[in-house]
Formats: sequence, C-alpha cells, structure tokens
Amino acid sequence: MDMADNSAAGAALDRKVRELRKREAETFRRARPKSEAAIGNGIAGFFGGVPMHWMTDWPTPFPIVVDRARGATIVDIDGNRLDDFCLGDTGSMFGHSPPPVARAIRRQAGRGLTYMLPSEDALALGALLVERFGLPHWQIATTATDANRFALRVARAITGRPKILVFNGCYHGSVDETMVRLVDGRPANRPGLAGEFRDLTRNTKIVEFNDLAALEAALAEGDVACVITEPVLTNSCMVLPDPGFHDGLRRLTRDTGTLLLIDETHTVSTAVGGYTRRHGLEPDLFVLGKPVAGGVPASIWGMSDEVAARYRAYNLAKEPGYSGMGTTLSANPLQFAAMRATLEEVMTEANYAHMDALAARLTAGLSRAIEANALPWHVARVGARVEFICAPGPLRNGSEAEAAHRPDLEAAIHVALVNRGVLIAPFHNMMLVSPATTRRQVDRLVAAFGEVAEMLAV
Repeated sequence: MDMADNSAAGAALDRKVRELRKREAETFRRARPKSEAAIGNGIAGFFGGVPMHWMTDWPTPFPIVVDRARGATIVDIDGNRLDDFCLGDTGSMFGHSPPPVARAIRRQAGRGLTYMLPSEDALALGALLVERFGLPHWQIATTATDANRFALRVARAITGRPKILVFNGCYHGSVDETMVRLVDGRPANRPGLAGEFRDLTRNTKIVEFNDLAALEAALAEGDVACVITEPVLTNSCMVLPDPGFHDGLRRLTRDTGTLLLIDETHTVSTAVGGYTRRHGLEPDLFVLGKPVAGGVPASIWGMSDEVAARYRAYNLAKEPGYSGMGTTLSANPLQFAAMRATLEEVMTEANYAHMDALAARLTAGLSRAIEANALPWHVARVGARVEFICAPGPLRNGSEAEAAHRPDLEAAIHVALVNRGVLIAPFHNMMLVSPATTRRQVDRLVAAFGEVAEMLAV
C-alpha cells in the first residue's frame, strides 16, 4: 500500500470513528435519563462536578451513576446491567464485594474502624504476607502511592544515594519522582503536572524498558539508590519484558549496589504472589496496592532481610524525630480484616486458575475478531489482565506504547462496548477477568468487540 492509499485509509477510519462516537453517544444518553439528570451538569458541591477529577476522564458523555455492583456486574441507577471488566481499574480485581471480604468487613464494623493498634487479624496477616509474597518484612499503607513513596525513602536512607531510576511509561501511582518521561531521548517532567515547582529529572533517571545497555550506563555512575519498576509496563499500552530482561535488571542492580523495587499493583493479575512469585524475581523491595484488601483502601510494602537490617541500623543511628513516613489511618483494623480475608480465601490458586483460563479465552476471541476484520491491532496479556491495542505489536518500550495510543478511536470503542452491555477501563483498553467472571460474560465481550471491530474495518 503506497502513501496515498495509507492516507485515504486513515481518513476513512477517522470518519468512521467520528460517526461511531456520535451515534454511540446518543444511544448512551437515551439509555440513561436518570444518570444524565443526576450528573449530566455535574454534582452540586463538588469541584468540576465530580468527587474525584478522573471521574470525568471516562469517554462516556457523562459518568455512569452506579446503583450497585456484585461479582463482575454493575447496575446503574437507570437499571442498565453491565458486565464489568474494568473492576475499579484493578481495585476490585477479585470482583465486587467478594463474600469473604464482605463478611470480614461486617465482623469488624462493630469492633472499631481505627485505633492505631494491632488486632487479632494483624497477628495472622504478617505470616500470610510472607507466605504469599516471599519477602520477610512488611509494612501496611493505604495506597500504592504511599507504599512506593515510603519504600523509596528507605532506599535513599540506607544507600545514601540521591537518585532513583524509572522506565519510560511506567505506572507507580502519583509518586512525584516517577512523573518523568523521555522526549526525543531526553528526560523531562511529564506534561500537565499541577503545581509542580521542581525539575523532577534532577533526581530521577529514566531509560526505556527492555534497554539493558541504557540501564547499565545509567547505573554506572553509582548515584542511583533504587530502580522502581513494574514487571510489565501497564500505564499506556502493555509492554511485556524481553526474554532475559529481568535477569539482566537484577544483575545490573546488584553489580552497582542499587536496590530493586518491584511494584505489582497491576501485575498481581499474574498469579498468587504476582509476577514476582511466578517468574522467580528477587526484589529488595516489593509494593502492592489496590486489590490486596478486596476493594478496601490498603497497600503493602515489603523488604528483604538485608534491606531490613540496613534500615534498622539507619534508624538506630539517625537523629530523633519524625521520619516523614506513615499516615494515621494506615494499618487500621478494617484493612487487617479485609486483607486477611483476601489472602486466605480470595487470592487462591483455584481462583487464579479460573481467571487465567478465561483471560486466555478472551485473548483468543479478541485476536480472532482483529484478524477477521484485517485490523492492524494486537492483544497483550499478563495473567488475568488483557488489553487490545490499536496498533501493530508487540511493543517493546514506553515510547512505542505512547505512540500506539489512539485516544479518539479508543474512546469510540469504549462507549460502543458500554452500549452493548460491557464496561472496560477508561484507560488504555484494559480488561480484567475476576473469579466471579463467567464464560458467558467473556463471550459477550468478544461478540460486542467483534461487532464494533467490523464497523471500523476499512
């Protein structure tokens, strides 16, 4: 196909996308008169009309107002039922209100919600964290952002080094130091940061994922305290590690005295114990947020014996005073109860086997639809987490992932899927399969996607 043909095909696709989005927006509005009346002009009392700004980031004409959610289904106030593959963008990865977690919340609700002291559930939780995730020393926080922030402070404290290193396109919540990107091969603050008064690149190095040569060069100066990474990039379009990348990453960090922090907030979809346990990674620090308490706000961060010993020695030697770490509501008994229930009864081998099998079915179905309509797209998967990517693949780094993002096209697909009874994440086409997800729900998603893909075929 020559340049003229490519240009014509691109124009035709753009026209189809505009028409599809307009048509689907009208269908969405007609199905949700109560939601539109309640939130179409914003909710009174909230800045921007919503309790949290990202509620307006959904590509629907206005946010869906949820009446209830259970398992893998959401029902809005207009009575529309949606097969939920977003699942709170991983926060409800094991389904909405898993019965063991709901029972634990009810049990704890009458016993107090926070008191800055351990409960009986905490006595069991420490051993559960060691058994599930491997590292021997743990602390509780409320969000993965907090956990990452605290772990990075420890890394700097015990190494005496000022800098961290991230991979372009990474996801680590809203940790300030990670809000950097590569622009034409040079580090830069991410665009749009509100009120940021620092050049974050002064203390953050950034290289491309899967580029061991660049990583080696960046670590050679000996000023990096910690490399923080996801095992698989998930913040734009999914990027899987090259064979040998994680082995090289671990070797280079050890050779340069650099700590390695693995953030499994998204990739815990892989297996019990996450991608780290499944693939035998050996981090010095480990962070997991979102789904660890079945939807109750909670996160965990763990340390190796060596890191714990160095941190203990640091605390004994440092001057007295507040460490700048910890929040009052972290490590509360509601978190303990929900996490214990999640680890003992929800995050099980049987549930992961169910999730993995249906995620494989979903991946195959989406791939067939893409192939049948001759679309230059591909599908990526890490465990129960699946993405369709509207560009050829596989992708190898964050720059390729950013270039593969097609906001207008993805927004049109998203609303069209909602109108066909399926909800996916509003960001980068992410879909999760939960223990509550059924084969029938997966097949409905595949059918809806196939119908939309056929409308977009050029």
